[in-house]
Amino acid sequence: MQKDTAIRLLIVDDRVEDAEAIVSTLRNGGIAVRPLRPQNAAELAHMVTSQAVDLVVAVDSAAMPLDQVRAQVAASGKDLPLLLMVDRIDEAAVLGALGGGARALVLKHRPEHLLETVRREWADLDARRGLRRLEAQLRETERRCDSLIASSRDPVAYIHEGMHIRANDAYLEMFGFEAFDEVEGMSLLDLVGPQHIDGFKQLLKSLSKGEPPPPEYLMEARHVDGSTFPAKLEFATATYEGEPCVQVVFRRREELDPELAREVEELRRRDQVTGLLNRPTFMHLLEDAVAAVGRDGGQYGFLLVEPDHYARLLPDIGLDSADALVAALAERVRSTIDANVKAARFGEHSFALLLEGNHARTRAAADALRDAFATHVFSVGARSVTVTASIGGVQVGEKIASVPQILSRANQCLGAAVELGGNTVQVFDPGAADRAEEERVALWVTRIREALVGEGFVLHYQPVMSLQGEPGELYEAHLRVDANGELVTPSGFLGIAEEHGLLGEIDLWVVRHAIAMLGERERAGRQTRMLVRISPASFASTTMVDLIRKELAAHGVPGERLWLEAPEAKVFTHLRNAQQFLAAVSPLGCRVGLEQFGSGLDSFQLLAHFKPSFLKIDPGLTAEIGRPGEAQDKVREITARARDEGIATLAEDVDDAQAMSQLFSAGVDYVAGGFVAPVGAAMNFDFS
Repeated sequence: MQKDTAIRLLIVDDRVEDAEAIVSTLRNGGIAVRPLRPQNAAELAHMVTSQAVDLVVAVDSAAMPLDQVRAQVAASGKDLPLLLMVDRIDEAAVLGALGGGARALVLKHRPEHLLETVRREWADLDARRGLRRLEAQLRETERRCDSLIASSRDPVAYIHEGMHIRANDAYLEMFGFEAFDEVEGMSLLDLVGPQHIDGFKQLLKSLSKGEPPPPEYLMEARHVDGSTFPAKLEFATATYEGEPCVQVVFRRREELDPELAREVEELRRRDQVTGLLNRPTFMHLLEDAVAAVGRDGGQYGFLLVEPDHYARLLPDIGLDSADALVAALAERVRSTIDANVKAARFGEHSFALLLEGNHARTRAAADALRDAFATHVFSVGARSVTVTASIGGVQVGEKIASVPQILSRANQCLGAAVELGGNTVQVFDPGAADRAEEERVALWVTRIREALVGEGFVLHYQPVMSLQGEPGELYEAHLRVDANGELVTPSGFLGIAEEHGLLGEIDLWVVRHAIAMLGERERAGRQTRMLVRISPASFASTTMVDLIRKELAAHGVPGERLWLEAPEAKVFTHLRNAQQFLAAVSPLGCRVGLEQFGSGLDSFQLLAHFKPSFLKIDPGLTAEIGRPGEAQDKVREITARARDEGIATLAEDVDDAQAMSQLFSAGVDYVAGGFVAPVGAAMNFDFS
C-alpha cells in the first residue's frame, strides 16, 4: 500500500469509542484513513451513494442492522467491499455473511486481523480498479488499432482457432476477395499452398495451446483462383473484441538466396557501429522474456551498462573518434559475456544485457563486466584510455514483470551506481527486499536499545510562542537518534520501537532528560516549561509516575513546568489507563494534554471523559487554516469550546504569517513552527 494513499473508510458502529479504535488501529499500523461514520440509516444511505468511499466496516447494531447495511451497499451499484466485525468466526457466520454480500469477516478485539484484512481488501480493490482502467484503455487501444489496420497497406487478418474473424482491405485484395463476408469464418488453411498444409496444421495446434507464435513463417500462399505465390507470415498475439486471437500479417516475398536473406535479416537486427543488437530488437527480446515469466515463472536478469565520465572522455579522444570508442566498449562487453547472453546498444553510449538465471548469476555477470572494464586499456586510434563502468540492473521475476517497471528500476539502480562514484554495480532483487527490511528492523532495534543505555538519543527543542502575551518560556522537546552521525527523527524509528515494545523505555528516557534540562534552566534562573510527548505505554504502570515524582524532587523543578502530551486517538483507545495516569500526575502539578486534537470522528466526546490542561490542534487543520472553509470553522469551534472549559490551545507546524494571523483571530493561545523558529539543539529563543 502506498504510504501517501488514504483509504476513505465508512464505519457503521453505534459506539463511537469502537469506531475510534478501528481508526486508531489502522493508523498505528501505517494505514492512512479518512473516516466517515453515519449516525443513522438516512446518513448511511447518503454517504454510500454520494460520498467517495473505498471500504465499509460494519458492526451489527439495533440502529443499523447488517441486513440494512448490506442492502444499502448493494443498492449503490459500486465496487464497495463490506467488512463485518464479529465476535467469533464459525461456519454459520461465514455462510451468512459471505452469502449476504460481505467480502470478509473481521474479529473484534484482534487488531492484527483488522489490519491484514483491510490491507488485503484494499489491495484487491486497487487491483480491480486498475484492471477496469486497463480494460477501458485496451478497448480504446483496440478501437484505434482496428482503425489503423483498416487503413493499412499491409495485409492483416485476425485468426481465432484457425478461422478468420477480421481482415482488412489489403488482405482481401491480396487473395482476390471482394468483401470480408467471403472470408469470414474461413480457415486459414484454405489460403495455404498444398505442400505446406501439414506443417501449418501443427503451427495452428501450437497456437491454440497458447504457445508463442514464431516471429515469421515462410510458405506458399494460395490465391482465390488457385494460383500460389511466395509469402512471409508474421504473427503476434492479440485480442479482438475482448477475445484472444492471433494477428497475422501476410507479405509477398521475393525469392532470394536463403543465405543472403538470412544475412539481410541479421543486418536489420544489428547496430551498425557496435555489431550488437539494436534497441528495437532487444526490446522485443525483453518483452518475450517478460511474457515467459508470466507464463511459466522463469527468471531473467536485465542490466544497463554505462561508461563513467563519458563527457570527459570525449575531449581526450576527439569527437571524430566517438564511434570508435563506443565500438571498443561494445567489443569488451561482447568478449566478457557468455554466448547465450543477449547484448544490445541501448543508447548513444550505453549497453543493455538480458540473461536467463537467478539473482546470483545476474550479479556475477555484472561484477565480471565491471572488472573487465576496470582492468582493460582501450585503444582508440592512436590513443589509449582507461574506462570504468557503472552497472544498474534488476532481477526480472513474478514480483517485477513488466517492461516499464524493469526499465524504471534498472535506471534507478544505474543512477545510484553513478552517484556512488562509478565503477559500481547496483542490482535490485525483489526477493531480497523482504530480507533487507528484516535486517533494517533488526538494526534499528539494536540501535534503539544501545541508545537507551548510551548516548545515542539526544533532545532538540522548539520554542512555543504565546499569542496572548503570556510571559515565560515554553519549549517542546523533540527526540532524535544518532545513526552513524546522522540525526534521525522519530518518524524513522518509533513504529519499529512500538512493534518491539520499546516505547515505554523511550518515554522514560525522554522524560528523565527533559526534567534534567528543566533543572539546569531553573538553576540558571530561567523558569522554563517543556512539552514532552509520551505514549500509552506510560499510562499502564506506575513506573512513569514514580520517575516523574523522583526526578522533579531531585532537580528541584516545580511540577507545572512539565507539560505531558499524548495523541487524542491513543487516549481514546486507552481511556481508562489515561484517566488513571492523569489522576496520578495532576497532584504533582504536571499538566497533561492532547495532541492531534480534531483528527478523530468525535473529538469533543473525549472531553467528557478526560479533562486535559491543553489541546494541540491537529496539524492537518493548521495546514489548511489559510483557506476559508471547514478547517477555519473547526479551529474556531475547538478554541471556543476549550476557552469555555478553561483549556489552553496550541497549534504546531505554523509556517507563514497568514496562518499565524488566522490562528490569532481564532483565539489560539500558543503557536509553534518554522515561522516562529525551527527545531534546534539550543534553547536560546528570545521570548521577549
